[in-house]
Amino acid sequence: MKQRGAFAIALSLLLAFLGHAAAQPASDYYRGKQLRMIVGHPVGNDYDLGGRFLAKYLARHIPGNPLIVVSNMPAASSVAAANFLYGAAPRDGTVFGSFSRNIPSQALMRQANLEADPRRYSWLGGTALPGRVCAAWHTSRVHTPADLLKTELIVGGGGSGSSLSILPTVFNHVLGTKFRLVEGYKGTNDTVIAMERGEVEGVCATYGQFRVHERALKEGKLRIILRAEEAPIAAIPDVPSIYDLARTEEQRQLMRFVFSSVEFGRPYVLPPDSPPELVALMRKAFADAVNDPELIAEAERLKLDMTYRPPDDLMKLVDNLYKTPPAIIDTVRKLVPNIQ
Repeated sequence: MKQRGAFAIALSLLLAFLGHAAAQPASDYYRGKQLRMIVGHPVGNDYDLGGRFLAKYLARHIPGNPLIVVSNMPAASSVAAANFLYGAAPRDGTVFGSFSRNIPSQALMRQANLEADPRRYSWLGGTALPGRVCAAWHTSRVHTPADLLKTELIVGGGGSGSSLSILPTVFNHVLGTKFRLVEGYKGTNDTVIAMERGEVEGVCATYGQFRVHERALKEGKLRIILRAEEAPIAAIPDVPSIYDLARTEEQRQLMRFVFSSVEFGRPYVLPPDSPPELVALMRKAFADAVNDPELIAEAERLKLDMTYRPPDDLMKLVDNLYKTPPAIIDTVRKLVPNIQ
């Protein structure tokens, strides 16, 4: 009996030691390593600026303080980045990244060339809680959402799947607005420059991307004419909602499905099947970094939205999207072919 008792004690001590030894590498795993952050958007884009800003603080909060190198992968409106993180990136915790907040709904819509199943990513969290708006140059005859039902507005687009293209396309098909989309622009800044040159008259994008154009907004050269969400945007509470033009509940449901992506902010993931202990470590580091008082203060000075989006919230959004009635998805797919 004494031998059995001694053996049991020895075994428990051995298991405790092995458990500690197995857990220990997670805390030291990133020491001396280089991490790669994939950003599915071009340099200077809102996602790129937010990603590079996050990387500076995130490295401080990951045990071992690894170097984080940002790699841009903007092809196909970040579909290339989503596919890489889903299927080709190493599963060893050294590669993580961000892609368009539209990717989850596009996956349900069976977007061409999109191979990812959003339910399988290891979600780390997100930054920003943006509202999307449409703005017009001061020379345009469009001043209100209602004007769009009778007056054409030429807007710049960024290709299938981009926010620049999705908003006007959905509005046209669902509500009958008269946006005329000109594709080929790299982002909001590129499109605003095109507006100054007289190539286009407007642009639809996240509100935060207009912060660098505050002077044009204050001088009245750039006018925000509508928001794409039902809830008001705190910074511009008087801007009307496009939902004011909705005449049926089906129209509202269709827009809610397409525009729910705004709640993803700028999402970050590890590839599917990443080691659970590294996922937990990175989630904690992510939360600690975004809630770092120094990050918050600097983000405020830079007017960069770094609102924390917990991974559980993002996973719940994905789950809710996959509960959407097939009839609604089929209708959206027929009405908006360029985001399939």
